[in-house]
Amino acid sequence: MSLETVSERSIDQKAQALRHRLGERLAAMPIIAILRGITPDAVEDVGAILVDAGITIIEVPLNSPNAMDSIGRLAQALKGRAVVGAGTVLTPMDVDRVVEAGGEIIVSPDCHAPVIRRAIALGVEPMPGFATASEAFSALRAGARFLKLFPAASYGRGHISALKAVLPDDVRVLAVGGVGPDHLADWAAAGADGFGIGTGIYKPGLHPDAVAKAAAAHVAAWHRHVG
Repeated sequence: MSLETVSERSIDQKAQALRHRLGERLAAMPIIAILRGITPDAVEDVGAILVDAGITIIEVPLNSPNAMDSIGRLAQALKGRAVVGAGTVLTPMDVDRVVEAGGEIIVSPDCHAPVIRRAIALGVEPMPGFATASEAFSALRAGARFLKLFPAASYGRGHISALKAVLPDDVRVLAVGGVGPDHLADWAAAGADGFGIGTGIYKPGLHPDAVAKAAAAHVAAWHRHVG
């Protein structure tokens, strides 16, 4: 058996374990916190607040200041307690940098097959953005299994319901953009498997107590839905 084959098998096992772990975390609390604009000096405190509230999937968009530094700090601080990754990932080179920093999820606003394939090749999880059935199936053919409907509020819950009817059962659809605590149950009823929440939980300069309050409100809204 060649070293290349051993390496590929190891990466595949890592990817499968990560996919399973993500599925478990989404089942327990299907909220992904999007920390757009976070800075490295604030990221560890905010990350700890989110995990304490029960939110254990966290995304740092790459258009945030010194995003790679923030991802690295967060991944190290929350190792074993949360899945950390990057948003606004646009190129395969971005994927390389995120993985080097310690990120495990690759979230994009669009469906770009080279980004999806690079993420899979490195054993991390791509979460491409999509709006149409054509984009969704293009992402699936490239290897994605977590899809981000973006911007979700622009398309509505009926859109996600119709798409879920034709997507494979193992595909998770995340509603991102304009989703708030008052409507989590409605989105879930329409077929959303998770929710990306940005400014509803975090904005640059927001006091830590306000972040904690916002995170708790979203978590409580979900718990009310599931009883």
